[in-house]
Amino acid sequence: MHMDSTQFFSQIRAGDLEGVRQSLKANPGLLQSRDPRGSTPLILASYYNHTEVVRLLLEQGTPVNEMDGSGNTALMGVCFKGYAEMASLLIGAGADVNVRNGMGGTCLIFSVTFNRPEIARLLVKAGADPSARDAQGKTALDHARDQGLSELVPLLETTQ
Repeated sequence: MHMDSTQFFSQIRAGDLEGVRQSLKANPGLLQSRDPRGSTPLILASYYNHTEVVRLLLEQGTPVNEMDGSGNTALMGVCFKGYAEMASLLIGAGADVNVRNGMGGTCLIFSVTFNRPEIARLLVKAGADPSARDAQGKTALDHARDQGLSELVPLLETTQ
């Protein structure tokens, strides 16, 4: 049975673990496919917080640091969505905590900008660089101070 990537990405969005498993069995090349926005199967599955689908994709050897059309990785998406368990899973699978998107944004900057303290702590513990600056020249600490994020400012100050 031949399957196009549109159906495969629909299965991922729906969190259809068995469907995704069968699709990959029939066509392992789907692991390298991209949706119209440039998202990889891993980026999409993590964005929808489908943990079991993400585990399956990682077991199948999907690259963890691929970027979508905007230059964001699966871990970056999870940082602004606020999925701490997913962030931990991706970090454990080797996700680069210091990768930058086209605007110079990092996972730590995203976690701070979207006020995700639990993820910010995970990233710092995993070696995220708090001195990294985005395209505006701001660090995660600068963003935390600008937004008055009282829980994040002390965390980031101790890493300076």
